[in-house]
Amino acid sequence: MRPRRLRRARGAAVLWLGALLALWGALAAPAPAAAQAAPGSALSVSLLTFGPGEIYWERFGHNAIRIRDAASGSDVAYNYGIFDFGEDDFLLNFARGRMQYRIAADATAEDLALYAQEGRWIVEQALALTPAQRQALRDYLEWNLRPENARYRYDYFTANCSTRVRDALDRALGGALHAQLVAPSSGFTYRMHADRLMRPDLALMLGIDVGLGPLADRRLSFWDESFVPMLLMQRLREVRVPAADGTPVPLVQHETLLASPRLAEPADFPPDLRWPCGALGLGLAALLLALARRRGRAAARGAFAFMALSTALLCGLGGLVLAALWGLTEHTSAWRNANLLLLDPLCLLLLPAWWRARRADWRPSRTTLRLAQAIALLAAAALCLRVLPWFVQDNRPWIALLLPLHFALLLALRRIDARPG
Repeated sequence: MRPRRLRRARGAAVLWLGALLALWGALAAPAPAAAQAAPGSALSVSLLTFGPGEIYWERFGHNAIRIRDAASGSDVAYNYGIFDFGEDDFLLNFARGRMQYRIAADATAEDLALYAQEGRWIVEQALALTPAQRQALRDYLEWNLRPENARYRYDYFTANCSTRVRDALDRALGGALHAQLVAPSSGFTYRMHADRLMRPDLALMLGIDVGLGPLADRRLSFWDESFVPMLLMQRLREVRVPAADGTPVPLVQHETLLASPRLAEPADFPPDLRWPCGALGLGLAALLLALARRRGRAAARGAFAFMALSTALLCGLGGLVLAALWGLTEHTSAWRNANLLLLDPLCLLLLPAWWRARRADWRPSRTTLRLAQAIALLAAAALCLRVLPWFVQDNRPWIALLLPLHFALLLALRRIDARPG
């Protein structure tokens, strides 16, 4: 009896041990694929927006995509605004409109510390992307980081740091950004935003404004306006995306101010240059005519010759620059610039005449009079173009400034020519 009971006891123990081992194996086995965490569930995505800085290329602000990985502990800021002054032929490529920028990935903490040190505000917007969208976004950014994909052809308005960030987010969202931002418009143009943001650097703002052609004056949709990082930040607040149950929810879950601004904020509206330019143009024209009437005095002749020379030199050289931007570069925003009628290279042909105008016995030649007349008529053509329905370039400030000057110089020449000998 005892040996048989012993065998039975041993058999029961083996069965129990086998059952325990099977249970342990079932618990330790990998979970079915459906029960595993979805790809991208450990990721969080946000948009970082940095306010304008003090240096001219920082006036438009900056932004980056921040991706944190709870599984690995990584925290990376992807941004597209990287350029290098030391790059071979950088200045030549800049002048020709063939600029190459690239994407970079940095530790977020380093970027935040750098921009905060510069006195620029920083806002973080947490975005309501699904795990699959977060994973797709990071995969795309990592693909973009490869050396063969990292560089892109830069354009101030259509392919800058902010438009590339916008496009990456739109790609991950399946076109939801474009669909919701392509129709509305605030009525602003590229020119208006450039003038508004560059206002602290007056000379540079004026140079940019006179150099922009009609491409800069079309009315922009919210999608187009997002070339300005601060405006992309604002527009994302209005975007809705479907939640897991299909109901629309705000794309921006919440915002956090990571650094307060120490620099002045850009104005909400561009400056109206028409009145100051018009007043300056009329004032200078009146002064030229007054000096021409007083040619009997050496000081008046010298002042008149200096003003005429300066006007002709600035207009002529400015016209050569505008012509070069149109004909020799790929700066498409400077093409077909009607300011060529006002900043006329023909003015350079009058330089010898204006130099001789300092002499008391000088009279203009027929060629000089005809040149001055042609220059004035071409400047008047810039005003006439304004009535054409297809003409969209807003060059009213430059018409108000330069048209009176060209006609004043023509009238002064005729007065000098008609003076009794």
